[in-house]
Amino acid sequence: MRTRQWGAVLGFLVAAAAVVWTPQASADEKVEVLWLGQSAFRVTTPGGHVIVIDPYLIDNPKTPERYKHLEALGKVDLILVTHAHLDHFADAPALARLNHAPVYGPAGLDQSMQTLGILPPELAPRMNKGGTITPFPGVHITQVHAEHSSELLWTNPATGKQETHVGGEPVGFIIELENGFRIYHMGDTGLFGDMRLIGERYHPDLLMIPIGGHFVMDPVDAAYATRELVRPKGVIPMHYGTTALLKGTPEEFEHALGATDIRVYKMQPGDILQY
Repeated sequence: MRTRQWGAVLGFLVAAAAVVWTPQASADEKVEVLWLGQSAFRVTTPGGHVIVIDPYLIDNPKTPERYKHLEALGKVDLILVTHAHLDHFADAPALARLNHAPVYGPAGLDQSMQTLGILPPELAPRMNKGGTITPFPGVHITQVHAEHSSELLWTNPATGKQETHVGGEPVGFIIELENGFRIYHMGDTGLFGDMRLIGERYHPDLLMIPIGGHFVMDPVDAAYATRELVRPKGVIPMHYGTTALLKGTPEEFEHALGATDIRVYKMQPGDILQY
């Protein structure tokens, strides 16, 4: 308890009242996870590289005000986007241009960004499910399956009208860091049986799982996926509470999960988790 209390004080001083969890003592190699609301996270690797996932910030009602200014994220080395919907993709192009950081998403989404001129090819490199990139020494990122949709809604600057374009197939990401710590960001997804395969293949230490319902798993399905299929060491519920349709809550998820040794991090946007 004392560690968590001191962590909270540090978070307040450093990140505008953010709470800091320190589940493992690791003085030399720390993983830092900042939740920004919805499915947006900033992950700082033990080597100091910064990965931003699903950057929906400026119009996100749950993002802390300071992070609605993209510069407040600090340097960003890599951006991951799980699919083309605006509540995951909206600020990715601007963040990429600001930091000259590549955006890795579904192959179809990156192709559309190139074709439409949203980003140049060097900032919209293609990859696909089953593929693995090594953007930094010791860091390996693999695209895995997600059960969702992925339309790209784009405003044509010539006409001012909105158009729907190919967004590729939605994905999740397995992120293995320099110290071997593994994160599974599910993106938006319904329940599917091969979550068990993903869990058995990658053994994630930390799962980031949607719980809001309607467009994604509800708390009961998310709890089943966590407990019976993926079986991580820790889990962050995400993608809830930003609209009236995303009714699921962390409390409902935790209740459905039941007695387990899987640690549930009921974070608030702006909170920091350290490993």
